[in-house]
Order: sequence, then structure tokens, then C-alpha cells
Amino acid sequence: MGLFSRGKSKDRPDTSAVDAERADDLAGDVDLEDEREPDDAVVGEPDAQGNVPGDGTAGPLDRSQVPDDSDYLNLGAIWLRGQQGMELRLEVNEQEQQITGVTAVLGESAVQLQAFAAPRTEGVWVDIRNEIAASIVDAGGTAEVMTGEFGEELLTRMPQAGPDGRTVFMPARFVGIDGPRWFLRAVVSGRAAIEPTAAEAVHEVIRTTVIDRGDEAMPPRELLPLRLPDAEGAEQAEGPAAPQGGPRDADDLQPFERGPEITEVR
Repeated sequence: MGLFSRGKSKDRPDTSAVDAERADDLAGDVDLEDEREPDDAVVGEPDAQGNVPGDGTAGPLDRSQVPDDSDYLNLGAIWLRGQQGMELRLEVNEQEQQITGVTAVLGESAVQLQAFAAPRTEGVWVDIRNEIAASIVDAGGTAEVMTGEFGEELLTRMPQAGPDGRTVFMPARFVGIDGPRWFLRAVVSGRAAIEPTAAEAVHEVIRTTVIDRGDEAMPPRELLPLRLPDAEGAEQAEGPAAPQGGPRDADDLQPFERGPEITEVR
């Protein structure tokens, strides 16, 4: 397949990646962020290694730290650096013709990325993390807070009906990074959700992601706009051809639909 494929989203942008019906709960009814001097802006919380997103020492990075996007695939609010064998799927709200997220597929792993506006003076990941966990538990799954490379994240198992009718639990990790006036949510699925060796390539995608927040005032938690790249950028991001036995088609690796399963016998 080509570098990109498109997936349909719900009528509203997917802001939970767990329960599309709860998108409004995560979006929240809040006022536009107040206008303050740039010096009042805060950078994200330190990660487990003491690095801070957006300050130039750890990824993901703010656009102010990487003004030149020539080495990146520019998707608007999200810039990605290509890796060998990486394929991307753009999720599109067909009704509004809006790109709501991008998923990078690497072998039997995938990571969905979405960027949101955030307040100047505080992060939103703690609240969003609690809301996602409650949604998963209400659906019969499990959610556990653990410390990972990017700080505290959620290790989850979401119940689904397997081919034989039994309940299977699909593992996924929710990673959240609070940056300066933005928030990045990454949902890791497939092998990378449970195998550290498989997770490294996915973590590199997150580390090298650049967020272009823009200057427009937006309600916190509103999805930052994404766009299709130009043809030259898409070719550059595709990089070297994948070897035989490389990644499957992105449509064959839908987050929460394929990958390792934990079966519950009833």
C-alpha cells in the first residue's frame, strides 16, 4: 500500500479512543483560555528521567524548538519523522471532512496520535487519564496507572467479543504528555502495548513528534487541526522500502481490534 490510508471516524472527533460516545465528556464545556503574556506559558511536567516535553531536552517537542520542518512530515499540528517500514493511517471525520488523528504502524504495533489545545498554566493529562480509566472500567475492562518512559500512563485491557463468542481483552497503553499550551495523547496497541522490545520503535515515534500549537485561542481539549501533507513531504517521510515480511497493511492493524489477546474463559 502507499504511505497513507484513511479510516472513518465518528460524527464527532474521537477524543477518547476508547468510547466514541464519551467524546463530549473529554472535550468538556470550557471557556477559551485566557490571554496572557508568552512568559506566563508553562512547559510540561518532567518525565521519569527529569526531562521536560517542549523544553528541547526530551520529546515530543514544541515547534519553537524545531523551527525547520524539512526533516519531518508536516501534518499541521503534528509533525512526524519517518522511520523505515512505517506506514500511516489518517483518521477522517467524513461528515465534516476533518482529519481527527494519525496512526503510525510499525510491524505488529501501532500508535495513534492526537494533539489538543491545553491551558497555559496547568496540564490536563491527570484529569483525562482518570476519565479514560473510568470509561474502560465501566465497560468491563481494567485500567492501571504505571510509570513509563513518558511519565505516568495507563495500562489497559478492553473487553471485546472474540470469534468464538468468548470475551477477549485487548491490551493498550495510553500515554499523555502535557506541553506548552498543548497536550499530546498517544495510544499504543499491538505488540508494543505489552512487549518492551517492540515498544522502542513506537516510543521513537512519540519522542520525535513535534507539535505546532499555533497562536489561535482555542478551548482546552479542543483537537488541534491536522492536514494532508504535500506530495514531496509524503515521499520524504516514506523513507527506505521495508524488507520482505515488513509491516502489514495499516487497515489490517486497527487499534483495539488486532494484536495480542488475553482470553477469559466463562
